[in-house]
Amino acid sequence: MLDLIRRKQKTAVVKLVFWTIIAAFVGTIFLVWGKGRDSDGQPGSVAVTVNGSDIAYQDYQRAYSNLYQLYQNIYRDQFNPALERQLGLKEQAINQLIEQTLLIQEAKSQGMKVSKKELVDSIAEIPSFQENGAFSKNRYLEVLAYQRISVEEFEALQKQQLLAGKVQDQLQQGTAVSDQDIEAEYVNQNEKVNLAFLSLAPALYETRVKIDEEALKSYFEQNREAFRQPESIALSYLVFEPAKYRDQITLSEEELEKYHRRHLDQFDIQEQAKASHVLIKVPADASEETRTKKRELAQKVLDEARAGKDFAELARKYSDDTGSAAKGGELGYFNRGTMVGPFEQSAFNLKPGDISEIVETNFGLHIIKGEGYIEAGVKPLAEVLDQVKQGLREEKAQRLAFEKAMDAYNINRKAGDLAAAAKANELGLKETGLFTRGEPVEGLGAAPEITDLAFTLQQDELSRPIKHAGGVVLFAVKERRESRLPELQEVRVKVEEAYRQAKGKEFAGETAEKILAALKDGASLQELADKHKEKVEETDFFTRSYGAFIPRLGSSEEVSKVAFDLTAEAPVAPQVFEIDGRFVLVTLKERQQADLAQLDDTLKGQLRDSLLARKKDEAVSAKLDELRKNAEITIAPALISALEGNGRK
Repeated sequence: MLDLIRRKQKTAVVKLVFWTIIAAFVGTIFLVWGKGRDSDGQPGSVAVTVNGSDIAYQDYQRAYSNLYQLYQNIYRDQFNPALERQLGLKEQAINQLIEQTLLIQEAKSQGMKVSKKELVDSIAEIPSFQENGAFSKNRYLEVLAYQRISVEEFEALQKQQLLAGKVQDQLQQGTAVSDQDIEAEYVNQNEKVNLAFLSLAPALYETRVKIDEEALKSYFEQNREAFRQPESIALSYLVFEPAKYRDQITLSEEELEKYHRRHLDQFDIQEQAKASHVLIKVPADASEETRTKKRELAQKVLDEARAGKDFAELARKYSDDTGSAAKGGELGYFNRGTMVGPFEQSAFNLKPGDISEIVETNFGLHIIKGEGYIEAGVKPLAEVLDQVKQGLREEKAQRLAFEKAMDAYNINRKAGDLAAAAKANELGLKETGLFTRGEPVEGLGAAPEITDLAFTLQQDELSRPIKHAGGVVLFAVKERRESRLPELQEVRVKVEEAYRQAKGKEFAGETAEKILAALKDGASLQELADKHKEKVEETDFFTRSYGAFIPRLGSSEEVSKVAFDLTAEAPVAPQVFEIDGRFVLVTLKERQQADLAQLDDTLKGQLRDSLLARKKDEAVSAKLDELRKNAEITIAPALISALEGNGRK
């Protein structure tokens, strides 16, 4: 197979529209089926069954894991659990696997097959398997080995992708875009509306709420469950601090060498260059005459430098980089990626003492002198011995602390005697106050790994040791209070606050409905705003391309649907909208029609391409909806629980 691919390495690209293998190689190589983070799921178990075809839990974990890594690379520091839930990565992974399975089943039902040549050509054209634009057997095997997948497994999966692609190609055949479609799309993209609106915030109506004792009691009784006191517990615990055991640690030469090898990334020596420069600034809007004079000056400096004049003096005299000119043009050592491209490329190619040609960047013209170079590498053990000793000592102390905690657990778990464990290990027994799930724990702070386990324990049952905040914690439940419904006086402050919010929302909603009725009777929005001490605002102009987002209002599918149906004759939206907890009334302020005279041939071509792509996607989506509607899909209960825990309704 590999030899055949090499013979076919220059053939045409096999077009795969489907989103899996080829798209996945852009970021994480096997987005759906490939290697992900190590799974502690249920290897060998079934996650989903689609018309009798099983999707392994391991495949789901891999798909989810690679989606996770993909979005983590996109959002970087902004990627957090809340964003993960918002993106619905678990649902995405399941849907991708289900849809791929449905397409493959459809292909087989139609008798579609993938020839050996089609498979060979498609693999040969995957960029991740190429070197210098050509298929490389070694690269192919290296990538698959890194992804922990065999050649046979990958080729089987690639064959499935090709089958899915054939179904897509068939579904997209005959898709066409008419001139009427293009004009309608142009209007959709360019017609604009500006809405005037009132936004009533319930919080501003809470001041009108008066607390009536009987009404408050009635509200509390109707909503008592909302004020339920959650289960709470208090812990007794021991902390095994690694610092307590550092003096007991011995370090052998072999251990130091192993630690150094395992942590080479900590001892990297980055490639660095040291340089000085003279900068002749050239304004971006400089005339040709000015540019010529600046280059002549730069050439003069270069000639003098190469003639042996002191480079530092030249920098002080001519350089426009005031920061470095005072230091004789000296920039010190810098890593790759620090300087702009042309400057960096030249500086890293210079030997100490060499002077560059004139280098042009967006800052101007540079004459660069090489001052030094540090080659990339790894610091030897002898050079970082103290750092290695400190790291290894800390690592072994943490391990010993955990072993001590584990010994204490094993010895005392049957009796649940934490006091005996404290005495045997010369540790102080500590206690927390009562806390509920998700609350910080007195003395331990935010410790979900501890609280999650604690609420599963019985009274006086010892937990297994848990690593926390650099130490190891062994704990038991000292006290437990079951969840219960409170009396009004226990939660009166919270009840009054909730009552005010509920009544404030009720008042705001009633006011909004009154304003809407008046608008429909012909009253002006401004008059009604003045009457109710509200402010008329405008969205400013926006197009349909904004989707559900309405400027200055937020996201509202309902408003986006009616906005472009409003006219000068019927400018009032027919209902009150609730957006982000506010009650919103909308009227048409102004409309700007799309100018079809601006629809030239170039724009028509662009719109035709985008419309055609959209229609093709819609054709596939429609077929997938049909297949899914008629499919027998069973999701494992454990996976359903995971999805529900992710916020899926």
